[in-house]
Amino acid sequence: MDWSSCEVVEIVPGKVSGLPVIRGSRVPADQVLENHNAGESVEDISYNFDLKPDDVKAVLTYAAGRQLTSRP
Repeated sequence: MDWSSCEVVEIVPGKVSGLPVIRGSRVPADQVLENHNAGESVEDISYNFDLKPDDVKAVLTYAAGRQLTSRP
């Protein structure tokens, strides 16, 4: 997924091999999405990765919007 326009995601060369991560962390944005798709709640993801619940929600909202716009 292209995370370049998600405000809570950053890409820093050399940080987690340049993967898109949640700003201020080393948690890949794709990992948040995968954990949510596997059934974890926002609260569980926030707790497990030491993230702000609002950042987790922003990632999930962004991903949901991207999936809607990418359908043919």
